[in-house]
This record gives sequence, structure tokens and C-alpha cells, in this order.
Amino acid sequence: MNLMKGFFNRLLRIDLSKRRTTVEPISESILQSYLGGKGLGSFLLLKENPPHIDPLSPQNRLIFTLGPLADTPFYGSSRYAVFTKSPQTGIYSESYSGGKITLSLSRTGYDAIVIQGKSDHPIFLEISDKNVAIHDASDLWGKETYETEEAILKAIGIKSAGALVIGPAGENLVKFAVIESEHWRSLGRAGIGAVMGSKKLKGIVFHGKKRRELADSSSLKRLTQEFKYRVKDHQIVSIYKRYGTPMLVSIMNTIGAFPTQYWSKGTMEGWEGISAESLIEHCKVVSSACPHCFMACRKISEVKNGRHRGLRIMGPEYETIYAFGGLCLVNSIEEIIYLNDLCDRLGMDTITAGNLAAFAIEASKRKKIEDRLEYGDVDGIAQILTKIAYRKGVGKILSEGVRQAAAVWGMEEKAIHVKGLEPAGFDPRVLKGMGLAYATSDRGACHLRATFYKSELSGQIDPDQVKGKARLFVDYEDKMALFDALILCRFYRDLITWKDLQEIIKSTCNLSVKKKGLKAMASDIINLARNFNQREGVTKKDDRLPRRFFREILQETGKTIQPRDMEVMLKEYYQLRGWN
Repeated sequence: MNLMKGFFNRLLRIDLSKRRTTVEPISESILQSYLGGKGLGSFLLLKENPPHIDPLSPQNRLIFTLGPLADTPFYGSSRYAVFTKSPQTGIYSESYSGGKITLSLSRTGYDAIVIQGKSDHPIFLEISDKNVAIHDASDLWGKETYETEEAILKAIGIKSAGALVIGPAGENLVKFAVIESEHWRSLGRAGIGAVMGSKKLKGIVFHGKKRRELADSSSLKRLTQEFKYRVKDHQIVSIYKRYGTPMLVSIMNTIGAFPTQYWSKGTMEGWEGISAESLIEHCKVVSSACPHCFMACRKISEVKNGRHRGLRIMGPEYETIYAFGGLCLVNSIEEIIYLNDLCDRLGMDTITAGNLAAFAIEASKRKKIEDRLEYGDVDGIAQILTKIAYRKGVGKILSEGVRQAAAVWGMEEKAIHVKGLEPAGFDPRVLKGMGLAYATSDRGACHLRATFYKSELSGQIDPDQVKGKARLFVDYEDKMALFDALILCRFYRDLITWKDLQEIIKSTCNLSVKKKGLKAMASDIINLARNFNQREGVTKKDDRLPRRFFREILQETGKTIQPRDMEVMLKEYYQLRGWN
């Protein structure tokens, strides 16, 4: 008897080499142990991927998963996930995105979709609750993301359908290419778009009418209403509605932790020109929300004046502003929007792209490359981005990522990355807990696995504290692992309590689990990712920060982080995780 609810208990496998699809059951014990999202995706990646394969080989799996909350009314639930072995880092890769496409994906009636093999020519997939169709995409190969998405959806002609596509960067196997949907929604840090490109898969369309059966839909509806009543007027909600993530520009510059001039400073002169307030002043900004969300953090921004007048995007998010504004010293929000739009069209991750553009500027100043580049030169940066997407000139080296570029140019000591992935816009010399986050994250220097910057910025814990910090960090990391298994939006992290999670899982999945049990489940999910990385050769020695963070003091604040600080936090973290 099937007691587990909230899942279809179905996995769709698509072998592009054999042009064959199969539907397989998913064991209830797996779903009870790991739920969906990150839990299911990590389990499948570890089970399915042969060890030590080339991430761009046909053997590498591309795994899409949903959580039991997908297409339910609970707030922050319009999320889905993708897992693979990263072309950029060579280790575990996970990425999450949201939007209307979550509903389209869920209604196909699968908890997971595993894509393997490689087509011999460009194609796009049409996945519905009825069948899987393979369409020729030769005429779309080479086109940018916006045009591709529009063409695919028009060809299918179903209003409720949603599409995922790659751009030229993915086609050309740029190691940090992303997948795009709804024009401006990106997912795939660490190169998931390149994995699609390696399989000659230009896009995927989803549509269907399947709905998941919940354990107690009336109970979930009641929880949803009570939750909204409790938090809708919370300060966090109003701030996100008003400013979105760009609000962090002011905060980070004020405390001197805004990575600037390729990680050499913590405050950017003229940062006011790229702040949330500047965005609102210089652009027509409209708040936008995913389905089943009252946060409305996304900003649809249209440039009012200047050479980019009329340019419209979703964003820019804080991470894009830090990467192009701080690291590259671009002091105009309109110009950052322009670079953001270019990355979206080409299908590239803006965090890595901004880091690489700044790194190329440093290489130019050291005469390591022939290209003459300067900080703040928007058109020069745009040229670099285009060269990367098409692997031309210096872009061929940069397309491999900062670790490889640094090795080619003899600039290893200058390069900022952990396990091949560049950090987000939170300097660990000021926010010490972010040092622990970057060092231990399963996909490299990621800020989202625990979102610990929030704890340090809010005063929940002193940013300079080292001893005892790992305990709070683990609590946040466990909670976020459950968010990723369900899947829930990060911005609800301080609004949804552990008790809420217990009740949500009970009403959705028919699982009664106390906080201790939920934390054990989260730990098991985190261990799946860790086991995958260990199998690929990652050791404790790889859980380290770039040396520059220890050697260079931030002059504005005098802040630094010492190797001993990391040793203390890592030792405590390993003990709490039970890792030897």
C-alpha cells in the first residue's frame, strides 16, 4: 500500500543516443529518506553517473527534479532543480530556479527526468504527460536565448507550456553556460548549459495536466493561509517588495565587504550609482512574483534614458551588480543592465562572467594578454563576453573558467575561486562565516547552501566570531537542504520555521518527522553530495580559501581572515557533520 503522498513516484529517462524513453518507478523508501529536489537529485546523480567521467561526455546525466510542494499553493514553492557533474569544477553541480515553468514541468507527471546520451544533431525535446517528442533544432542552433525560447514555444503552440533553452555559450561548451527560461530566469552556475550543449540539446518544452496527490490538501491550504497572515506584513517582505536583492549594495559597501576591483577592496567609490535607489531612480521598475508568492522580489527594469533607453530585463540582481559593478568598476546601473542582458542572451552565468572580465582586466594590466582592457570600460567588457561565448581570441581561454585561465597565464596566486567556482559578493575577510560557506559548499564557492551572510549581517551572530560559529552554520545549512528538497524559495528562510517544515511535510507527504529527524534527513542529503565529490577526488585539502584572503588586508576596514580562523571553523564543522 502506498502511504507516501506528494509524489508521482515516476522517473522519466530519455536516452538521446538511442532516441529511447522509459518510465521507471521511484522507490518509496528513497522518497521517504530524501524527499524530492536536492535529495532525489543527489541520490540519482551519485547512483547514475559513472565515476570520473568527462562532464561533457554522453555518459554525464542531466537530472531535473521537483519537490513535493511543486504546483501546490504554499508560498515560495514554484521552484525546480537541475543536477549534473559540472564542466567548470569537475564536481557536484546543483542549480535552482523558479517561475511559471515549474507548473508546466510538474504537470508532466514526473518527479525526476534523467537525460543521458547525445544526439547526433541539434534537437529540442517536448515532454508532456502523454509522451516525449524529439524535434529537429538545426535551424535554432546558433540563435540567442530569447529568440530560441519564443520559436520553440510558438512551434509547440500550447499556451500553458514552458521552455528551457541554451544560447551560443551552451552550444560552444563554455564551462559556465546556463539554461534560460522566461527570457530572464537563469539557472546552472558551474556550466549546466554546457552539458545541454554537449548533448546537442537546444531546449526542452514541458506541458501537461497531471496534478500530484497530497496527503491532506485542506490542511496544507489552512497552513498556507495561516502562514500568509502571520508574515505578510513582516519587514523582510516589504523590503524585498520595494528593493529586491539590490538592497545589499548599500549594506555591503557600508560594512566594507563589497568585493571591488577584483577582490582588492571592500568598498567601491561611487557605489551609490549602482544601488537599489539608483535602479529605482534611473529605471522604470515593476515588482514581479513567481506563482504562489507574495514576496515579489523580482524587478522588471526598463532603462529610462541614455544609450540603452528602452532596454528591459528582469533584474539586475545583487550578484550581477557586484560582479560587473564592484569587480569591474562599472559605476552605472544602466550599463550593468546592458551587460546583464548580454549574458542572458548568450546564456552565461553573470557571477562567473563578471569575475572573469575583472580577471582579464588584471591579466591585461600585467601584460599577460594582448587585449588592452581597463576597469569601467563597458564596451571592452562586452567584447570580452562575446568572445567568451563564441570562444574567440582571449575568450577561448576564459571560456574554460578562472582556474584554467589562471594556470595558462601564470596567475594562480591572483585568481579567486574555491574548487574552480568563483565566490558571490560577500567578502569572507569581513563575514568570516562566509569563509566557511565558500570552503565547504558542495558545488564550490557558493553563498546559497546556507545563506549565512544573512545571519552575520542581521546581527544574529558576530561576523568576526570564529569559535562556535559552525554550530549555527550547520543549523542553517540543514534547514536550507530541506528547503532544496521540498523545494522552497530561499527568501522565505527566516519566515518558515522548523515547526512549519514539520507541518508542511506532514500535510503534503504524510510523513511525521520531528526536528531531530528532519535534521538527520538534511544531513543525509548533504552527505550524498559530499560522497559524490569524494568519489571524484575531493578531499579536506580542497576545503580552503584562496591565499589572497589571508595575505591581503582590506585597507578600508583593516579586516582580514587568518588560516587559524578557518582551521577552527572547519574542525568544528567536520565534528558536527560527523566527517573524519
